Amino acid sequence: MSPPDAGGRKLARAFLEQTLASEGSALMLEHATREEVLRRLASAGRVPQAGAAATADGDASPAVAVTSPVAAVTRSAIVEAADLEALAALVASCTRCTLHESRKNPVFGEGAANARVVCVGEAPGKHEDETGRPFVGRAGGLLDRLLMSIGLPRTSVYICNVLKSRPPRNRDPLPAEVAACAPYLLRQLALIEPEVIIAFGAFAARTLLETKSALGRLRGTVHRYSGYPVVATYHPAALLRNPGWIRPTWEDLQIVRRMLDGVGNHEARSG
Repeated sequence: MSPPDAGGRKLARAFLEQTLASEGSALMLEHATREEVLRRLASAGRVPQAGAAATADGDASPAVAVTSPVAAVTRSAIVEAADLEALAALVASCTRCTLHESRKNPVFGEGAANARVVCVGEAPGKHEDETGRPFVGRAGGLLDRLLMSIGLPRTSVYICNVLKSRPPRNRDPLPAEVAACAPYLLRQLALIEPEVIIAFGAFAARTLLETKSALGRLRGTVHRYSGYPVVATYHPAALLRNPGWIRPTWEDLQIVRRMLDGVGNHEARSG
């Protein structure tokens, strides 16, 4: 494999100085192709000018126009969002993590703005990324039926995910991505003020409850996330693979139903 030409090396060096230092990327100069550099520069808001500037040794070096990168949405802007519509607009333009570079659509969430129940999953999948809607496809259809089994039409609850963008190839969300999206979820909850959160799936439950415990140990009791009661249960996608878990999930949802009906003692605990 031949090394990058002189122009490519100079462009790569500018790229490293202007972009990688702030992003903490591990990309090495000797492995950076011209095409990769151009793509990453463009995504960072720094587009090389057409043409090249001559250097003293005769090499042609592409001139690079440095523009200010798109400012990330700040935590204060998120906290100050007046309603769900304003918050969704922030998510649509968000660059707080790199997932905005690969997503097709942000998946903010949907449902009743005054919902008594908020359903929280892990992250958007392929169908969610394509449609911009949470919990669609077969898993979404099963979620609808599970909610109806306790008298909650989909339109009566609010549905969202820990992450608002799909991780590439549906990999597990990274800690930095979770941290970047956490203020959005907290603001959603503050605006909706639900009576209970249902955490669907091990990742959502562990993230909200800040624990590494297995989902089996988290089920069957009421926890708290930022002051809101949380009931953890299996993700609908997992139920499609393991139908035997449908009954335990229904039992978990009965806890939610009894909480909404004010029946029994459901003291919430942390973690």
